Amino acid sequence: MTAALVAAGVTKRYGAKDALLGADLRVEPGQLFGLLGPNGAGKSTLVKIACGLVRPSAGTVEVLGVPAGSAAARAGIGYLAELFRFPGWLSADELLVLHQRLAGSEGGAGERQELLRLVGLAEAAAVKIEGMSKGMQQRLGIAQALVGSPRLLMLDEPTSALDPVGRRIVRELLTEVSGRGVAVLLNSHLLSEIELVCDRVAIMLGGRIVQEGAPSELASPRGVEVETAAGSRVFEGAARDDAPRIVADLVQAGEQVYAVRVLASTLEETYLETVGAA
Repeated sequence: MTAALVAAGVTKRYGAKDALLGADLRVEPGQLFGLLGPNGAGKSTLVKIACGLVRPSAGTVEVLGVPAGSAAARAGIGYLAELFRFPGWLSADELLVLHQRLAGSEGGAGERQELLRLVGLAEAAAVKIEGMSKGMQQRLGIAQALVGSPRLLMLDEPTSALDPVGRRIVRELLTEVSGRGVAVLLNSHLLSEIELVCDRVAIMLGGRIVQEGAPSELASPRGVEVETAAGSRVFEGAARDDAPRIVADLVQAGEQVYAVRVLASTLEETYLETVGAA
């Protein structure tokens, strides 16, 4: 199956500044992919190249099997920028009509109703944007990014303005969208959200991908905690595979074991260690 996004050896130089230094990335259909990194790491530049807004200095980027920036590639992308602005005098439905015209979508009223339902705004079709909360506008932005049934959805900080209920709605939406085979490239500083929703994560630093894998793969073992009659003990450095041996040794020594917990780093801890080491 053709990958949703493939970047190979991508470099980008702005004058004397290198924004990308050989970035490699692959996002598969239906994958929820989190792109992490501090400001200046090159995330936005890579996304702009994928959208066809910026040309790479070297390397290649393909979207859905065709060169990034081509008409076919742009037609397959849905995008929501972090700092978006919609005309306040339009209603939610009118905004989606506008974006249907821009995208050449023939989905009509049915598509608009379905998208508003997906983002939890089914009852707000006639509400003016200027009368919406920031969270409602954020969800409407995701709806407009889905106009025309894109196969690659790129979202920049989509949950930054949302309350816990709104973030949960977006997580459920992204899971449903990926279940339809749509790839999602998610850029967010809310690492707990990335860890909850993403299948795969890449950490960018200095224009390169320095770590990549499933959130569980990026976590490192911190030890095994065992609760016994004498209290809790932590066996530092032990991993999941060491737990049966540890329990067996304790039982043989006459200890009563009540609970065992494998300790591992969170994605946030891994990210902070990676950035701090750099």
